[in-house]
Amino acid sequence: MPKFSIAVHGAAGRMGSRLVALISQDKDLTLSAAVDVPQHPKIGVDVGTIAGIGPIGLLLSDALSQKADAVIDFSNAAAAEKILAACVSLKTPLVLATTGLSSAQEKQIHDGAKEIPILWSPNTGMAVNVAFKLAQTAAKALAGQNVDVEILERHHHHKVDAPSGTALKFGEIISREMGQTQSAHGRKGIVGERPANEIGYHAVRVGDNPGEHTIVFGMLGELIEITVRVTNRDCYAYGAIAAAKYIAGRPAGLYSMKETLGL
Repeated sequence: MPKFSIAVHGAAGRMGSRLVALISQDKDLTLSAAVDVPQHPKIGVDVGTIAGIGPIGLLLSDALSQKADAVIDFSNAAAAEKILAACVSLKTPLVLATTGLSSAQEKQIHDGAKEIPILWSPNTGMAVNVAFKLAQTAAKALAGQNVDVEILERHHHHKVDAPSGTALKFGEIISREMGQTQSAHGRKGIVGERPANEIGYHAVRVGDNPGEHTIVFGMLGELIEITVRVTNRDCYAYGAIAAAKYIAGRPAGLYSMKETLGL
């Protein structure tokens, strides 16, 4: 049985390095390419060394030049835009997990999905995606019941975007069911009574926290909290690998972790 080949984009980053390590140590997977931005100082270095597992005979490159069964992207907005174009050119399925994208870049994803299968998710953790479904269920049941919704998230101090893409995804799911049209990103000063049609976001950046989200549905006399915590980044990597296997060979289109997990 042939091995499943995966290329990693953003391979020298924190998530990319874990993907390199996990893929390299899985007998059923082949790491076909490891790519990062051209200006990265470790271009040309063995990616196993970068990932801390020792040399594996594959060097970090600055471009994707060959097809794989799927590409997994954990990078930044500008780099994700380039790997999207490369995957479209090579007709290669793409798992896109980069956050902080502009509306123009999001349009490029929708356009690209007309050419190749793209699984786009702000969070590839399996528990988080189950929590998305739980939040949707709660929001649908509580719609029209004067419920206040607040979203609290914690991440490591290296994270560059706030609120997290995952927090915003929770908000998108909830507002679709409950109809909120406003958002507040933290509060300061005399802000007045809380609007009923608002979702509040609160971003905390501390230490090496790999990710934690709490969704609060507050009512008079009772509340519901949905909390999902990550203890290490491997959950994102395993979820991304599952997503890559799911979209390989599928027709062009836009997919999500919901399909991967059968939600």
